[in-house]
Order: sequence, then C-alpha cells, then structure tokens
Amino acid sequence: MTTVADRALPVDSVEVCTDDRVFAGLAEEWGRLHRACPSATPFQSHAWLHSWWQSYGTPGGLRLVLVRHRGELVGAAPLMRVSRPWPTLVPIGGAITDFGDVLLDETADTRGTRALTDALAELARTALIDFREVRPGGAAQRIYLGWRGPRHRLPDSACLELPVLPMDQLIRRLPSARAQRIRNKVNKLTRLGVHWRVVGHDETESALRRLLALHRLQWQDRKVAPEHLRPRFLEHLIRSAGPMVRSGEAVIKEYLLDGEVVGVELTLLSRTWAGIYLYGVHPQLRERRTDVATMLLRAATEQLAADGERQVLSLLRGDEPYKYRWAPETVVNERLLLARRRTAPLLAAAVGGAAARRRAKQVLRRPASGFGAQATNSP
Repeated sequence: MTTVADRALPVDSVEVCTDDRVFAGLAEEWGRLHRACPSATPFQSHAWLHSWWQSYGTPGGLRLVLVRHRGELVGAAPLMRVSRPWPTLVPIGGAITDFGDVLLDETADTRGTRALTDALAELARTALIDFREVRPGGAAQRIYLGWRGPRHRLPDSACLELPVLPMDQLIRRLPSARAQRIRNKVNKLTRLGVHWRVVGHDETESALRRLLALHRLQWQDRKVAPEHLRPRFLEHLIRSAGPMVRSGEAVIKEYLLDGEVVGVELTLLSRTWAGIYLYGVHPQLRERRTDVATMLLRAATEQLAADGERQVLSLLRGDEPYKYRWAPETVVNERLLLARRRTAPLLAAAVGGAAARRRAKQVLRRPASGFGAQATNSP
C-alpha cells in the first residue's frame, strides 16, 4: 500500500492499495461506504468487485484509491492498470460489469471528492484514466466536473429502463394492438401454469449452476457470449452472488412448469432500480411458444411492485429492437476520460479510437451483457 502526499487536505489519508490481500480485507468498511453512496450500484459492491478481481485480475495491476476521514473510508476508486493499447487505469469489473463508478460518502461533502480527485490526478501523470459505463448522476461525474487537466466525455452504452408498475399498468402504456398481443402472452403463461419463486440463501450456488446450464442449452447452436460458458464466469457469479443475495443486492428467481425448473434468472438490486442481469431458460418454453421476455417482466413487476422500494426496472446495457416493444426510456451511460498534460496524447488517441469505432458500428454493432443479451463480451 502506497501513501499519496496529503497536500493539507482535510482527510486522514489518501492511499493507493496494490495488495490483493488488503483488498480482500476491506469488505466491511467498503460495504459501509457503498451504503453511504447514493449513486452506488451492485456492480460497485465489494462482493462483485473482489470476486471479479479473483477471476480476471492481472498480477501487479491492482490500483485501489482509498480516502479516509477520521479513520473512516469516505472515497474509493476501484481501478486496475493495463498497458494496452497504452498505459491506462480502468475500473475493475470489465465487460461483464454494466456500470462503472467510484464511491463517495455523501456526508463527506467536497472533502472526499477533492481528495479522491487529487489522488487520481497523481496517477494520471503516467496513465490515462478511462471510466467506462458511468450512469448519469454517478459519483465519477463529480470527479470529472472537478478535474483540472485535459478531459473528455463520450457516450457509452445505451440502457433501456421501465417504470416499476404492476403488469396491467405497464401494458396500458402501450399502443392498443401491441398491448393486446402482450395480454395474450400473459394469459398463455397463466394457462400453462408457469410460476416463479425466489431462491433461498442456501440454494444460491445450485441455482446459479442451473442458470448457466440452462443458458448454455438455451443458446445451443446459436451465437452466445463465450465468457458466459467459461468456468471463471461461473466461479465469479457463485462468489459474488451469495453475499449480494444476503445483503439484498441480488435476488435469484426460478421459473417452474409442471413442477420442473425451466428457467433461472439473476436480478441485481440498487436503492432505486432493479436490473435483470442474466437468465437461462429451457428450450421447451420456446417450443411451447412461450414469450420469455414477458415471463421475466411479469415476475419482475410482481416482485418489485410488492416491495415498493424501487422505481425503475433496468434492462441494462443494449438497445436490441425487441426491448422497444415495452416503450422504455433510453438512458445513455458515459465514458469519462481524464489526463494530465503529459498524458494528453493518450486521451487524444482514445478519443480518436472511439470515433473510429463509432463509424465501424454502421456495420458492426457492439452487443451487451444485460437482459436478453446475446453478447460476445470478454472480461
């Protein structure tokens, strides 16, 4: 763990942690900070990030920027250093993580923000800082606004969101012909007897294994995200989802037909939204002409409308055409690039590369890892 110069900031310490073992031991205080940051998502939880690091992290690459005030963690930037295509600090979590961000305690006012920004500015002397997939209102936006060096903001992935409403109200928002088609699909689910249940804490591992087995079967002989089929992805989900289920940051649902499990779904939960992250369904549902998206959304609306805590159902990244039949709102994540004078050429290269990829998207579309995705993501 390396200490960054204090520079008379009203905080006890600003540190850059490079030790995997220290990262593992931060769970309790990281959890307190996560709860104190209003914009935090489940993808910034210690369970998700540390598990991802165990599966995908590269030795020597860890860079956790930690800010403490009166001994309490009030700011954290979970980063790792990569060397290709140029020296860059990127958020831990990679492509299987839908939202990237830093954590800032809302009670720390500007103290934690300024200290974290200055610590990142020190690191930016030798590497570009590249925050991907930052939600509007994310804590990293405060870092960007206070940045004193070269910076650039780019659009990142589109996310589609629905209001949390009972299914009948969600359907009433739609044009009449489309609404009737979806009502027919809901009625068919009822006639078939498809129902769902929340999986208990002690069933998490077995349910996730079943989820990925069904996911593999679901996409057999079709294009699927290869990462979802790799053992390290399963290991990551098992390690991370268990603690997240216990803390209320995730829920796993099983779908049953004639007493058999025909689908499993993992949903992640923040203070204000729920996001359907991954699911697997048995091909017999499609053979019986069951609409899987309607099945998942019916269960989500029933669960979320009942608990009354969240206002948004996120379909996470990706703007696949079929999602638009539900009349969602489009929310675009942002990519925040931060540099110093000596690393400004790296920023310019990143902006140029992003422009080239946008042009290429006219023929090649970047897939996503969220609800209903058929992504080809790498970590």
